[in-house]
Amino acid sequence: MKAVQLIAAIALACSPLLVQAQAQVLRMSTTTSTENSGLLAWLLPAFEARAGIKVQVISVGTGKALELAKNGDVDVTLVHARAAEDKFVADGYGIDRRDVMYNDFVIAGPVSDPAGIKGSKDVTGAMGRIAAGGAKFISRGDASGTDVMEKSYWKLAGTLPAGSRYISAGLGMGEVLTMAAELQAYTLTDRATYSTYKAKTGLDIMVEGDPKMYNPYGIITVNPARHPGVNAKGARALTDWITSSEGQQKIATFRPAGQQLFFPSAKAR
Repeated sequence: MKAVQLIAAIALACSPLLVQAQAQVLRMSTTTSTENSGLLAWLLPAFEARAGIKVQVISVGTGKALELAKNGDVDVTLVHARAAEDKFVADGYGIDRRDVMYNDFVIAGPVSDPAGIKGSKDVTGAMGRIAAGGAKFISRGDASGTDVMEKSYWKLAGTLPAGSRYISAGLGMGEVLTMAAELQAYTLTDRATYSTYKAKTGLDIMVEGDPKMYNPYGIITVNPARHPGVNAKGARALTDWITSSEGQQKIATFRPAGQQLFFPSAKAR
């Protein structure tokens, strides 16, 4: 047998194994909060060991995470912007959306608290006081779930900080918290990322406890009817596991420094 024929024969024999190996990779887009908080590093190894599937994570804002899923560049997405998630499914890009967990948003700011909002449980009132004062506010500015929520609060407040006091960063949550610390500014953040960065930034929680700051997360499989190449089987395996009693317990026991940062919310099926 000629060398070329031998190589072709080996390639043909190995191709089913190659397909099988490729099928054991799952691409997931998700938010920076799940990555920056350390949750995924805690969760995914348990799933990978049980399912024999390697999860490749792309950590971006929710808007970008859904765009990647819309284009079929990932197999599954884990995000936190319920209205956008529902539209994604209604438009036929995703299937089998399920509740996974929740936490909440907080306004973080410098200990000096120039706007005098510390201890408030009224997020829109606090945003109004920031806008009326002389302090800076750092916005994610990246169409993430946090960014969408922040802009809804400004809309309710009916105002924005003037001029250069409102900075649209276009960055992830950890980077925005770092910038807020450097500029002694306020920002809206999910509690999990804030807790992870607290020691690095020295920022304090100023506003918390408003029901409008509730922050639910959902997982959605990319619709295989629209993108036949997606690993729908792997996405279903992850969805089933993360919403199972085992996955939910794993979320509940993620307690860096003894503080629970995410709370399971999957409904029994």
